Amino acid sequence: MVVSSSSSSSSSTTKLLLTDMVLGVDHVPSNYIRPPSDRPNLKDVQLSSHAVPIPLIDLKGLHGPGRHDVVKQIGQACQNDGFFQIKNHGVSDTTISNILRLARDFFKLPESERLKSYSDNPSKTVRLSTSFNVKTEKVANWRDFLRLHCYPLEDYVHEWPSNPPSFRQDVAEYCTSVRELVLRLLEAISESLCLEKNYINGVLSKHGQHMAMNYYPPCPQPELTYGLPGHTDPNLITVLLQDDVPGLQVLRNGKWVAVNPIPNTFIINIGDQMQVISNDRYKSVLHRAVVNCNQDRISIPTFYCPSPNAVIGPAPELVNDDHPAVYKNFTYEDYYKQFWNRGLATECCLDTFKASPI
Repeated sequence: MVVSSSSSSSSSTTKLLLTDMVLGVDHVPSNYIRPPSDRPNLKDVQLSSHAVPIPLIDLKGLHGPGRHDVVKQIGQACQNDGFFQIKNHGVSDTTISNILRLARDFFKLPESERLKSYSDNPSKTVRLSTSFNVKTEKVANWRDFLRLHCYPLEDYVHEWPSNPPSFRQDVAEYCTSVRELVLRLLEAISESLCLEKNYINGVLSKHGQHMAMNYYPPCPQPELTYGLPGHTDPNLITVLLQDDVPGLQVLRNGKWVAVNPIPNTFIINIGDQMQVISNDRYKSVLHRAVVNCNQDRISIPTFYCPSPNAVIGPAPELVNDDHPAVYKNFTYEDYYKQFWNRGLATECCLDTFKASPI
């Protein structure tokens, strides 16, 4: 919870969401300020134009004679970068523009309407909140977010906001299209590891799919804080849609690189569970969100996950004398609890699930 003093009033008003707190604020409140050693150092960030860009892969050939080449490109990107962009992905431009418009419209709703979805309980399957974990974190992040569970759709859609009026219909269409895309990608990633194409699909048990609508308001002092600090994703694979405002940065060869948005593409990043299944062949990479003082920013990540009871471990076909199992088997529920309790400050909790040396 944060407290804001309006410039037009001497009284303090308690605000639950950053969006409402920052109105009229000309400096970053102290609870958002990172210690000097943990600030973005924006002047040291490499621009995409000055760095080798993350791969842009055309999925058009995935269902034709060019499939082998596309699978090879995906495998190389997973191994060398942990991030890649995709075009000709099968999600329509209309679906993409609708979901971006809808996210912006939601965060422009009156405060009282938005707060109908507010909760600081991370177990809720639909919740509007702020920062990351307001109950445990010491420094807040410059972000509000709406988090939705969205698979199976029929289990969750009735819980979603009903305002804006097209919210449930448009989000359901988007979630369905993205899930179809993810399933195609999982087949290709399995093949790139020389596994049977349904291997990863089968490991996930009943599957889980969550999404977030992230809203990053303009920040008067962006060099002092983060939208989200450096972290890896605890899930299997993330499909990120962003608007036209830069903010995503990826750690490559020890340097932060800005990833500029390309219209109607998605950014795919490998999550911790994929690193485990691949027995460290594919890497879950540190990334972060920075903010700016001029424009607000929307990003919409879809997190594809194992179901909580799914047992995750290195694929047996990828374990041998030369490549012993790097990780022990665990349930996704156990992993996610550890991730959530540790928070983003410790960056990655994969190390705690490593196999004991023989």
